[in-house]
Amino acid sequence: MQTAEIQNRWLTYFGERGHAVVPSASLVSDDPSLLFTVAGMVPFVPYLTGLVPAPFDRATSVQKCIRTLDIEEVGKTPRHGTFFQMNGNFSFGDYFKKEAIQFAWEFLTLPESDGGLGFRPEDLWVTVYEDDDDAVAYWKETAGLPDERIQRLGMDTNYWSTGQPGPAGPCSEIFFDRGPEYGADGGPATDDDRYVEIWNLVFMQYLRGEGSGKDFSILGELPKQNIDTGMGLERVAFLKQGVENMYEIDQVRPVLDKAAELSGRTYGVDHEADVRLRVVADHVRSSLMLIADGVTPSNEGRGYVLRRLLRRTVRAMRLLGVEGTTFAELFPESRDAMKAAYPEVEKDYDRISRVVLAEEDTFMRTLASGTTILDTAVEQTKESGASQLSSDTAFLLHDTFGFPIDLTLEMAAEAGLSVDRHAFDTLMKQQRDRAKADAGSKKQFLADLSVYGAFRAVGQTTFTGYDTLETESSVIGIIVDGVSVSRAVSGQIAEIILAETSLYAESGGQEADAGAIVGASYHLEVLDVQRPVKGLISHKVEVTSGEVGVGDPAAALVDAEWRRGATQAHSATHVIHAALRQILGNDAHQSGSYNKAGYMRLDFSWSQALSSETKSEIEEVANTAVRDNLEVTTRIMALDDARELGAMALFGEKYGDTVRVVEIGGPWSLELCAGTHVGRSAEIGLISLVGESSVGSSNRRVESLVGMNAFRNFAAERAIVSELTTNLKTPREQLPDRVAELLANLKSAERKIAQLEAGQLSQRVPALVETSRKIGTVRAVIENVGELPSTDDLRGLVQSVRERLGSEAAVVALAATIGDKPAVIVATNDASRSQGFAAGALAKAAAGVLGGGGGGKPDIAQGGGTNSASIPDALALIGSSLSA
Repeated sequence: MQTAEIQNRWLTYFGERGHAVVPSASLVSDDPSLLFTVAGMVPFVPYLTGLVPAPFDRATSVQKCIRTLDIEEVGKTPRHGTFFQMNGNFSFGDYFKKEAIQFAWEFLTLPESDGGLGFRPEDLWVTVYEDDDDAVAYWKETAGLPDERIQRLGMDTNYWSTGQPGPAGPCSEIFFDRGPEYGADGGPATDDDRYVEIWNLVFMQYLRGEGSGKDFSILGELPKQNIDTGMGLERVAFLKQGVENMYEIDQVRPVLDKAAELSGRTYGVDHEADVRLRVVADHVRSSLMLIADGVTPSNEGRGYVLRRLLRRTVRAMRLLGVEGTTFAELFPESRDAMKAAYPEVEKDYDRISRVVLAEEDTFMRTLASGTTILDTAVEQTKESGASQLSSDTAFLLHDTFGFPIDLTLEMAAEAGLSVDRHAFDTLMKQQRDRAKADAGSKKQFLADLSVYGAFRAVGQTTFTGYDTLETESSVIGIIVDGVSVSRAVSGQIAEIILAETSLYAESGGQEADAGAIVGASYHLEVLDVQRPVKGLISHKVEVTSGEVGVGDPAAALVDAEWRRGATQAHSATHVIHAALRQILGNDAHQSGSYNKAGYMRLDFSWSQALSSETKSEIEEVANTAVRDNLEVTTRIMALDDARELGAMALFGEKYGDTVRVVEIGGPWSLELCAGTHVGRSAEIGLISLVGESSVGSSNRRVESLVGMNAFRNFAAERAIVSELTTNLKTPREQLPDRVAELLANLKSAERKIAQLEAGQLSQRVPALVETSRKIGTVRAVIENVGELPSTDDLRGLVQSVRERLGSEAAVVALAATIGDKPAVIVATNDASRSQGFAAGALAKAAAGVLGGGGGGKPDIAQGGGTNSASIPDALALIGSSLSA
C-alpha cells in the first residue's frame, strides 16, 4: 500500500465520520516558540488549549512535520526521520476516550477492501496510563484485547502535558508486533524495536498546576475534554509495504537507490554505508519539503537547519566516495516520490532546484577552502600536543567560511581531536546577541499567550484601518507585566486590547502603525501593535497621562504622516517586485520583505549580483509605474480564486480560506497582501534604490528609500557632488576621472612610504643581531622594538634577524606596540626546532602574560594581548623557557 494511499484512506475515513478535513499547515510554524511544526497537533494547539474558539467540533489532518533533535540518530534506527507526516484526528469538546479508541481500532483493523488498513488484531498491542481504568475497559469492550496485550505504563511514557500549567491527561498508544525475529517477547514494555508504536491517543482530561517533571498537582477536570491523536504515516507505511524501515518506503527509497547508484554501493551489504545512504535519502526529502514551504538556506534559525541538512547530505555522499555534485540527480527522485501527496513540489520544482544547486555549489567551494584551514589547524593542534581544537578556529570556519560546526566536530573527531563546543557556543551567542539586540528588545512585551485566551473568547478584534485612521472603540483588556489587570496608570507600560482598532499590527513585512489611544481622562502613546494570537490585536502603550480601565471608551488614532509613509513604502515594495520580475523574469520571486515609513527592502530568489545597469533599469521601471499613476485596487476573495487569478503569495506566509488581493495596474502587480496601500501609484512619490546585496547563496536583497526620504537622499547626494566640484575645481561630468586620478596618486604615495619604512626597518636588523646572546643551547634575540605600524612589519623584522643568525640553533622573539596593543612574534630555525623549541608554544606562553592568546606553526608564530606594560615580563618568560 503506497504512502499516499494510506494518507487518502485516513482523510476519507475520518471525513466520512464528521471530521473537518484540514489541509496540512506549513512546516514553518505559527508558534513563535517553534522553528518548525514538530507535531500534528501544533496547528490545533490554540483550539485544544481554549486560547482560540475552535471553528469545528472535530477535525482530521495529515500534517507535515520536521524534527532535528535526533538528527544524529537518522539512518541508525528504523524510525528516526527529520521529515515525517502525522495523521491526526481531533475532538474539541465533542467525543472523548471511548469514541477515540473505537475510531482507532476500526480504522486499523477494517479490511483494505472496506477502506481500512487491514492490520490483524492479534498483531496489535496497546499501552495505557497506569491508573486509567476507563481506557482499559474501553479497549476490552472495543477490541476484545486480553489483559496481557494491554500494558499499564507510567507517567514517563503515557501521560501528556505541555510542561506548564494547563491541559493534561493520560495517553494510550498502539503498537505493532513485528514478530520474534525482531526481538524478545514481552510487549511494548520491553522497549524493543520488535514493537513499533504506530498511534498515540492523548486524552486531554485534566487541568494541571505548577510543577516540573512528574511533580505537579491536578487541579480538576477540564470544562471541555479534548482528543488529540497521531498515527505515524511513515511507520505504518513501512509495515504495510513489508520493508524494514521508513527509509525503504516508496516516498524515500528512490533517493536511497539513486545515492547507491552514484556511489557504486550496494544497499544492505555494509552497515556504515547503509547508514550514510539512509541519511542522504532522509535529508534530501526533508530539504525538498522545507524549500517547498519557503525556507531558504542561511546561517540563522530555520535557514540554518536547512543548510545543515543539505551540507550533511554532501558530506555523506563524499564519505560514500562521491566527490562531485549529486543534487541534480538526487532531488528529482525525491520530487517524483513526493508529488502524488504534495503536487506543489513538482509545480515549484524549478525554484527548489535553483536553491539546492546553488547551495551545493557554494558548499563544494566551502569544503575546499574550509577543509584546508581545518587540516592546517588539526596539524598544528597535534604538533602542540593538544587534543582539543580551539573554539576560535571552529568559529572562524563557521563565521567566515560557512563551515557548519557539526561538520567541524565530525572531521575533528575523525582526526582524533575534540572541539571546545562550550566556548564555540559562547562565541556564537555573543555574535547573535550583538546582531539581535535591537530586534529582540521590541518583542519582549508580549505576555505568556495563555493570558490572551479570555479576550480572544469574546471575539476577534475588528481592524478598521483600511478605511479610516480614527476609530471609536472600548477597552476590553489590559495586561501589565504579563498579567491581566483592571487599570493602568500614568507612567506604566501596558498592553491594551480594543474591540476595534484602526492601528495596523505588524505583519506581512509592514511595521506597526504609530499613533495614540485616547479617552476622556487618559492619553496612551502607542509603541507597537502586534497579533499575539490569531484574531486578536494587542497595542503596546505608554500611559502618558491619566488612568485607563477595562470598559472605558477609547479612540484609536493613527499618526497620519506615519501611515502615509507606510502605505507609500508598502506599495513601493509591490512595485519593485513587479519591476524585478519584468526585468529578470518570473524566477525573481519575493522571499521576504520589510517596510516602514520612507523605507523598504525586498529579498528575492536570485543567485548573482545585479549589475549597475540592471539596478538602474529596475529603478526606472519602478518610477515609470509611479509616473503612470496606476490604479491600486483591493479585493477580498477565496484563496483558490485568488490563485486561479494568478495572485502571488509570499513563501512561508500563512493564508486563510479568504484573502485580500492587491492589484497595481491590473495584472502587472497582483499579490496576496493584508498591508495598507496608496490609492494610486503616483502617491508613492519617488523610489530611490540605494542598496543591493546577498542574503544567501540563492537570495538577493534590494533596499529603497521612498517618498520624501528618497528626495532628501537625492538632495544630500547633490550637495556632496556640488562640494566636490567646488573643492576639486572639476566639472560634475569629470568627477569620476578626477577621483580615480587622486586615488591612483594616493596609492603611489602609499607604496613609496611603505618602501621607505621597509628600508628603515631593514636598517635595524644589524643592531638587533648584535644583541644576540647564548641562552642554554640556543642563540637568542629577545627584544622590545617599540612602536610599529603593523604585525606584518614585525614579522618581516623577525624573519630578517633569524636569517642573519645563520644555521646555528637560534630563536628570535621580538615584541612591539601596534595600535596601542602589544604583539609578540617568535621564530625558530631548523637547528633549534630539532632541540624541541616550537615557536607556537613560546608565542602562546608570552601572549598569556600580555593578557591575550596566540600560537602558530613551529617555525613562526605570534601572539597578542591588551597590556603593553607586560611586554618585558612576556619576553622574560620566553628567555626563561629557553634556559629551562
